[in-house]
Amino acid sequence: MADSARQSADYSEKVRESWVWFLLLGILLVAGGLVLVAAPLASSIAITLLIALVLVGGGAVQIYHAFRCQGWTGFLWDLITGLIALIGGVVIYTQPLAGTLALTLVVAAVFLAQGAGQLVFAFRLRPHDGWGWIAAAGVVSLAAGVLIWFEFPSSAAWALGLVAGLSVAFNGWSYITIALAARPVA
Repeated sequence: MADSARQSADYSEKVRESWVWFLLLGILLVAGGLVLVAAPLASSIAITLLIALVLVGGGAVQIYHAFRCQGWTGFLWDLITGLIALIGGVVIYTQPLAGTLALTLVVAAVFLAQGAGQLVFAFRLRPHDGWGWIAAAGVVSLAAGVLIWFEFPSSAAWALGLVAGLSVAFNGWSYITIALAARPVA
């Protein structure tokens, strides 16, 4: 327990010492998030291309790993999943609009599943404080999933970029609030 308190105090001191850097990082992230939101189609395609590159790299490493560890029972599984990732990444990279469409459907499905799960969880917690916030988050996730799903395929032009932009902007805002709370009061 004492180590945890000491560690927390160390973290707080580090934040106080570098609050300006936290503030600058937060401002840059908010600005970057706003750029992503302002250009959602370009952001969506850029995200798709990044995912494609990760799939290609991950697939290639997984195939290499399969052959390096050829004697183990997971060889075939490693090889097949590596090939699927590599081929999928190449296809997405060469057809980024089709990849964006597919990823948009995945995002919609994730929001729908997350929203349903949050609502079930909220109603199981119902007598406890805060269950309403979880339910509200579930409704928002469900609404986002339904909106993306029913606006498909036109939602592919904005969904990924908007989600990424809002995430980056809110992350930046969290750094700004930490910085402002830690700055010395003159």
